[in-house]
Amino acid sequence: MTLVEIESLIALRLTQPLPASLAHDRMRATSLGALRPKYDNSLPPRPGAVLILLYEDHGVIKFPLIRRPEYLGVHSGQVSLPGGRTESDEGPVETALRETEEEIGIRRDSPKVLGVLSNFLVIPSNYIITPVVATLSGSPTFVPDAREVAGVLAASIDELVHDESIRESEILVSGQYRLMAPHFNVENSTVWGATAMVLNEFRSVLRDVIARHA
Repeated sequence: MTLVEIESLIALRLTQPLPASLAHDRMRATSLGALRPKYDNSLPPRPGAVLILLYEDHGVIKFPLIRRPEYLGVHSGQVSLPGGRTESDEGPVETALRETEEEIGIRRDSPKVLGVLSNFLVIPSNYIITPVVATLSGSPTFVPDAREVAGVLAASIDELVHDESIRESEILVSGQYRLMAPHFNVENSTVWGATAMVLNEFRSVLRDVIARHA
């Protein structure tokens, strides 16, 4: 199975009904113990977008994830998809492409956009994000922005779609909140939270596409 063989099937599947919360909720972390994080989201959520950028590397279909630097914030050190806040003159596709260019150096005019997944509310940061799916010709050279990206991970769709890809383990957030978190494992890194929820919907899309392609 090559990227060229399935990209049209992915684009078609993205025009059809998506599992949305059914996929998201499967990867939702649950609190352990009495101490639980609280979020005061009294303002409307801000729009943002992320990019699932598929490319082929030596016959393996991959997509980049980024590790956020350590900082005083809710997503410190986490693994996420490239993306960020929407500017006033942008739609979600423009946001995802611009942010990916700024964060890992992929020119915004290079990807071929296939479509979007379901919008998703990221409660800790009060963003409503649109995940955009695109493909890239050839194997890219990533140029991480030192201020925003501590490292780039290469995830493969093979790791994402197999039956044992979803794991569960206890994690500690902000040094005090214990959570039981369903997650994916990429390059020995735990991918959980909003990113895992988005990827689980994409996983559902991929599994449908692979079944049709077989």
